[in-house]
Amino acid sequence: MKKKIIDILKYAAAFAAAAALLYFSFRGIAWEDFAAALLGCRLEWVAVSMTAGLSILFVRGLRWKMLLEPIDPSTRVRTTFNAINICMGVNLALPRVGELVRIGFITRRSARGEDGKPLASYDKVLGSVVGERVWDVASVAILSLVIIPLMWGKAGAFFRDSIFSGNSRLGGLWVLVLALGALAGTLLLVRRCRSNRICGKIWGFCAGIWNGLKESLKLRRGGLFVVYTVLIWLLYWITSWTILLALQGMDPAGLSPEMAETVARIQTMNGWDALFLMLAGALSSIIPVPGGFGAFHSIVALALLTVYGVPFSFGLIFATLSHESEALIYLGTSLLSFLDETIRRPADPPLREDCPKAE
Repeated sequence: MKKKIIDILKYAAAFAAAAALLYFSFRGIAWEDFAAALLGCRLEWVAVSMTAGLSILFVRGLRWKMLLEPIDPSTRVRTTFNAINICMGVNLALPRVGELVRIGFITRRSARGEDGKPLASYDKVLGSVVGERVWDVASVAILSLVIIPLMWGKAGAFFRDSIFSGNSRLGGLWVLVLALGALAGTLLLVRRCRSNRICGKIWGFCAGIWNGLKESLKLRRGGLFVVYTVLIWLLYWITSWTILLALQGMDPAGLSPEMAETVARIQTMNGWDALFLMLAGALSSIIPVPGGFGAFHSIVALALLTVYGVPFSFGLIFATLSHESEALIYLGTSLLSFLDETIRRPADPPLREDCPKAE
């Protein structure tokens, strides 16, 4: 009962944070100009962006299958693709819960060993998800190391005052660093006290995650895995660039003078600027709100205002097109994947000897 109350309070706080961010971001917006901009953008470029977003989900399914092969070679791309789609759909409403859902999804469909237990046990699949996230964090770190120095003259104030400052409206990245330090300290304490029954269970679960992470990284085609990772982030770049192109193609004739002036300003932006905005949007995932609502809009609009002098209200148009087109993809694919898994009704998981060998 106590756990349920804590969960309810946690999700209520997440929803409240998202609502507060959306309210403070969109208050004072001239809705007529906002609607005119959304309707006047080049929708064909928005369609290209959504196609790239859909491709990201498929490539993620391919990449995750590679991580799961050392654990359970019988895992199919269709299964990993559906699991990721359903995960993204759940995350729109309940932040981070989708990750738990997709882990359980894979475990239930895993082949059984001689002991009748799934080869892809919950902790091992969790280890593969951790491995996947490690690669994503490493990718963002590499992009940051490239983009921040190159654009420091233009974007340095944004990173210094809006991301790394403890007094920023986003709460400061250093809070995350302190949280990770506290987590590391807790794990060290649990390790020292693992002879205790409760600490022993916690340590056993953490060891299972670590073993799953190690097994999932025993890749026979490491080069292909890197290619998939690069392709994922290239597609994210395309989604950002095509939304920028959609707004750059607006006809100023039907806009207010202020909006037309803003369109002329963003028409000077290029692919490097789209890459910077993609990175800014990726950093918004630090804030645990449902589906990134509010956090993504706030940080991307703030980036456009701070770096390019684009009015915050117009930055929200870019953020809304980017985020809501992506949310529509997640909603649609999650429903289709749920229907596919429901109608297909997979047979009982195969036994270990029936599993295909990993390539």
